[in-house]
Order: sequence, then structure tokens, then C-alpha cells
Amino acid sequence: MRLRVGAGTDTGRVRSLNEDAFMLRAEQGLFVVCDGIGGSPAGEVASQMAVDAILARLDGPARRCAGAADHEAGYMPHTNRLAEAIRRSNRSIYDEALRDPSRAEMGTTIVGAWIRQHIASIAHVGDSRAYLWHRGRLEPLTSDHALEEGGALLRALGREADVDVELQEVAVQPGDYLLLCSDGLTRLVPDAVLAEAIVELREPQRICDYLIGAANESGGTDNITIVVVEVADAWWRWRWNRRRRKGRPGHHAETDSAV
Repeated sequence: MRLRVGAGTDTGRVRSLNEDAFMLRAEQGLFVVCDGIGGSPAGEVASQMAVDAILARLDGPARRCAGAADHEAGYMPHTNRLAEAIRRSNRSIYDEALRDPSRAEMGTTIVGAWIRQHIASIAHVGDSRAYLWHRGRLEPLTSDHALEEGGALLRALGREADVDVELQEVAVQPGDYLLLCSDGLTRLVPDAVLAEAIVELREPQRICDYLIGAANESGGTDNITIVVVEVADAWWRWRWNRRRRKGRPGHHAETDSAV
């Protein structure tokens, strides 16, 4: 399975500091977007700590953690590993906030996807979102942990010693797109525009760049971070189809920007 990936982050037009962070590991199928909580101290520290802690946890060998199976019964092993990595990152942020008074109550949202064996494990805390584009339809995969759209967060990393990580597993196939984003996009750009960008642009980086521009044109009131992942054909099928196209009179081969 090949993945084509685009990503971008922007401070927006109002704020002076970008408190978002993101991580791409296309070779592992691992993608994360974090949004440091605005109005709280060290939001940018919390978001980067979350990314770093998750990466450190998942870069190491798989380890069974006590209690993890009870929390995530019925999920695939890589879904359990992602959930446990997020819980560990939560504890790291919480402990750091206790240790350093200048970072008291710092926190961050998170949405992550880990794609393996044609299954995307989706994990989230807060109001950063994940969407799936499948057969012409854009489907939200997450529900905001907030009082209302744009309202106070009910759940975030770093605010409590333990956190409830919401999980979902979804099958993906060639032609599908996953979109992960902070609420700096979704507060300003309707879902219909997200869908239209995928339909019209197709290439993941072009989709990201366009949507960041759309959020800024709508006011850019918050930091904006987007990751778009296209599930493409297996490399051998793509090469075979490309060679066939080359052999057809008057048909030009397409270029590919696979990661």
C-alpha cells in the first residue's frame, strides 16, 4: 500500500505564536496533529511534548502495558499501541506542568492516525478532527470533546493525570483520503469546502495549501494545521499501469509524488 502525503501549518492572521505541532511518518503510516490550548501557558510546549512522547513510544519495540488490554479490548494491536502512547504523552505533559509552575495547566488536543494492513486506527482527544474521503463522500471520524462548536474543551492532554482516548478503526482502500486538522481549519472552513478541495485538487499537498489559504481568507483567527493522506495503489500496480499508459499512442504518463 502506497501513501501520498501533504502537510502544512500556519500561524494564521491574528495570533503571533503557532501552538500547533504535527508529525509525519509516512513509511510507518503514522500521522499526528496537536493543537496547544490557546489562552493557557505553554500551549506550544504541550503540543510538541505530545508529538515527541508519542514518537518516542512508538519508535521503540512493542510492549504490553499493564491495563492497556482492559482499556482497549477488541481493538487491533497497533490501535492499542497508539492509544497507550497518547496516554503516556498525557502523563508526561501533566507531570511537567506540576514540576514547572510557569507551565501549570498547559494542555493540547490531539488527533492521530496509524495506517497498517489497510486499517486506519484513529485516536483523538479534544477538538482536532479526522475525516475520511471514501467513494465521493467526506465522513467525520471524530466528535469534538467540547461543550459546543468552538466552546470550552471537555477533554485535553495534560489537564488530568489520566485521560480517556477515543478510538475508531476504519478500513481504507486505494482512492481514499484521510484528513487530520486542528480547529483553526474547521471553525472557519465548512466541511463542504474540504470535500470540494479533495475532488478538485486530488494531490495531497495542493489540498493542504488550498485549505490553509481558505482558512486565512476567512479570517485566520487561529493556528491552522492540516495533514492529508491519500491511499494510493500498491507500487507494483502503479508502475504496471504507468508502463501500459506509456505504450498507448498519444497518452502521456502521469508523474507521482509518493512519499
